[in-house]
Amino acid sequence: MISIIITAYKEPRTIQKAIISIAEQNIKDNEIILVAPDKETLNEAHKLKSKYDNLKIFQDQGLGKSSAMNLAVSKAKGKILIFTDGDVYVGKKSLERMVEKIKNPKIGAVSGKPISLNKKNNKFGFWAHTLTSVADLRRKRAIKTGKRMFCSGYLFAIRKALFPKLPEELLSEDGYISHKVYQQGFKIDYSQESEVYINYPNNFSDWINQKRRSAGGYNQNYKILNAKIRSFSSESKGGADFLKYISNFKELSWLLQLFIARVYLWVLIYRDINFRKKSREELWIRVESTK
Repeated sequence: MISIIITAYKEPRTIQKAIISIAEQNIKDNEIILVAPDKETLNEAHKLKSKYDNLKIFQDQGLGKSSAMNLAVSKAKGKILIFTDGDVYVGKKSLERMVEKIKNPKIGAVSGKPISLNKKNNKFGFWAHTLTSVADLRRKRAIKTGKRMFCSGYLFAIRKALFPKLPEELLSEDGYISHKVYQQGFKIDYSQESEVYINYPNNFSDWINQKRRSAGGYNQNYKILNAKIRSFSSESKGGADFLKYISNFKELSWLLQLFIARVYLWVLIYRDINFRKKSREELWIRVESTK
């Protein structure tokens, strides 16, 4: 059996589309598990119960995504787990392709491919498209060269036997899980056909809050796992990759602003982790413009 797990928080406007995009996948013997703490999201999901008898809905205690994922795994019957979020949706055959790849006994997890839904004709849309394109390029390069790569938290599959119990204070579950897969002697593969569609932030405040949480989570993982997964120095390498997506002077200006924003982001992360020592609750700020 395949267990597809959706974690959500205050996403009543998008949860049905997320569920339907999964329910219409061509995968036999599967269950869809939704975990959310809020009644608004749960009520919208319950409206689909009569249509999809494999949909199972659980309410978590609102202690964060790690806690919700742990709960969902404890309820899952499948030997393969596929994780996604309640504010995104997956493309056709996305899950089918991931299941095919994870049949390889050497593969412990498979990452999907994030696709930006934002329009590229403004700065934040350009940032979203460029960052997702560079991430795609680097994942493909890692697979080709045999280097390590990490799963996207928006969509990934993992063998249930490899799933680690997650500490509740985690900010970056995908980085933590990916590292644990490698520790157990398995590889992570990339499914370019497994597309997941995402609305990214459309203002600077939301952009900083989202990146502060995700990139800061990798820095937090360094302290928990004693393993450097992502850092400012590693992100600074390969700047030429970004230049491939420039088509005019306006986009060049936006790219320079993106580089400055990333420097500012890592200054905030360093301060959060080393001086202010902010908790997960303080750093996890809801990003409204992506909903």
